[in-house]
Amino acid sequence: MNDTISLGSGVTSSLPDVSCGSWFVLRTKSRQEKILAGELAASGVGCFLPMVACPRFYAGRKVTVELPLFPGYVFLRGTLDDAYLADRKKRVAQIIAVYDQHRLDDELSGLHMALCVNATLNPYPFLKKGVRVEVRSGPLRGLQGKIEDLGKRDRLILQVQMLGQATYLEIDGSLLEIIDDVQAPAVGFLDRFGGISSSPRLGV
Repeated sequence: MNDTISLGSGVTSSLPDVSCGSWFVLRTKSRQEKILAGELAASGVGCFLPMVACPRFYAGRKVTVELPLFPGYVFLRGTLDDAYLADRKKRVAQIIAVYDQHRLDDELSGLHMALCVNATLNPYPFLKKGVRVEVRSGPLRGLQGKIEDLGKRDRLILQVQMLGQATYLEIDGSLLEIIDDVQAPAVGFLDRFGGISSSPRLGV
């Protein structure tokens, strides 16, 4: 028997639009992502928590649980006051300011597109290099990502630059077209008290 267990409430895979404000990345305390996302949604604050279905076995029974694609992170879209509201939930370890809003928006939009067509996303090492490509046809038309090299076209890698994390999905390599690459953005961090640092380290 294959059941679906829902851990938490009020968490959706919807992607807030630009009218909600700017992106912030919330680094959460341990296993607080779904609860925080649910509380923010209940407060009317836009957030995005990409989730993936993972099989687990409990007492000899196979079940499917939904877990965060990037454990420890929730993406908030709103104002600085919204970010401080999230901090007051006592579930946030750090508020991370996003300097390159366009890049993060593109990255999250790509993840959202993949999740909307029920693509299976798997963890993958972050690529410092690679070949940038775009899907030219099919349900993922317009989705951009990377492949490791021209000899490995069956894995489309989606990355979140700020987190230094990546995931991949299986794809027909013939659907991919090479496009120009882009420069990596600068990253800044907003601590719990509003100070901004250019340190690339998370969790400081």
